[in-house]
Amino acid sequence: MSGFAAYASERAAGSFTAGKSCDLYVSFAKGSNPDSVKTKPGLAYDIREINKAGNFEWIRVDVPGANPRLRWIARDCGSFTMDDANRQPASAKNNGGSTGDVCSTPNKEDSYVLAITWQPGFCEHFPYKGKKPECDAINNGELVVSNLTLHGLWPNRKECGINYGNCPSSPLRLSKDTVSRISPWMPNFMYETKFGEYEWQKHGVCQARDADTYFRTAVAAVEEVNNSTVGKFILSRVGKSFAAADFFADVKKNYGDNVAKSIMLSCAGGNYLQEIRLSLPLNFETGKGLEKLVGQSDGFSRQLDKCGPYIIVESSGKSRQ
Repeated sequence: MSGFAAYASERAAGSFTAGKSCDLYVSFAKGSNPDSVKTKPGLAYDIREINKAGNFEWIRVDVPGANPRLRWIARDCGSFTMDDANRQPASAKNNGGSTGDVCSTPNKEDSYVLAITWQPGFCEHFPYKGKKPECDAINNGELVVSNLTLHGLWPNRKECGINYGNCPSSPLRLSKDTVSRISPWMPNFMYETKFGEYEWQKHGVCQARDADTYFRTAVAAVEEVNNSTVGKFILSRVGKSFAAADFFADVKKNYGDNVAKSIMLSCAGGNYLQEIRLSLPLNFETGKGLEKLVGQSDGFSRQLDKCGPYIIVESSGKSRQ
C-alpha cells in the first residue's frame, strides 16, 4: 500500500468567535467560497465539525443565512471553546455506525452521480489560484488532456438532495497499481493526492467499496462514457461549439430517452463546458456499454446546469487565477 493518507473529519460541538474577517469555505480543500461569505469579527458561531482528530487546522461552523449553512473556517481566525463531552471520536463511528443523520450515514445510498470533467474547460474558468498542479501543467502546455476525466463518483440519497456525504471514515490508502491506473483519468494524481483524498472523504466513504475498488470502478465508468457515442460527440468538437439540442438529440437517437434524461451538462460562464454528469442506479454495471451503465436510473430534473443553448469545448487557454 502507498502512504497516501488523509485524516477523517470528526464531529464536534462548541463555539467559535471570529477575531477578524475570514473566508467561510464550502470546501477548504478547493478554496471554494462561491458567495464570498466572511466572518464578522466578534460574532460567535456554533461548531459542528473539525477536519481531523488531534492537531486540526479547520473548523466547520453553522452560518445562519448562508447557503449552504455549514462552512469551514481556519482555526487561527479567532478563538474557540470545545465541548469535549459532545465530541464523538472518528474511530467510534466507523464500521457502519449511525451518526444520527441519515445524510451522513454510510451505505444508505439509493443511486449514484458520476461527475466527469472536461479538464481544459475546468482549468480555464475555475479560480483554482495555483492549488491545482494539473491545471498549471495544462495551461503552460506541459500536460495535454484529450479525454474526459473523473471528478467523482458520488453516492446519492434522494431524501438528502445534494447533501449526502461526509460519512465517518478512515484514511485514504491506495495501492501503487491503483494510482497508476487512475492517474490518466484523474490528472491530479500525477502530481499529488489532495483532490482524490477530498473526493474519498466527502463521497467515497459513504459506500461499501474499499478505496482501490471505488476509484477503479469510477475510472471504469468514465472510460465507458469516453468510448461511447456521448464521449465521441464531445471529443470530436474540441476547439469548437455545439448546440445542446443537437447533443441530446444524438443521445436519444443512439441510446433512447432514458439515457438522455440521465445526462446533464454543466458549464462555466454560460457556455464553456466543464462537466458531464450521469445519473446511475444503485447497482450500475461497467464494461457492458452506456445503456447498462445508466440502467434504470431516475435521471435528472434538468439537462443543463448554467449552460446556454450553445456550448464551447475549449482546447486550451491561459489560466484565470
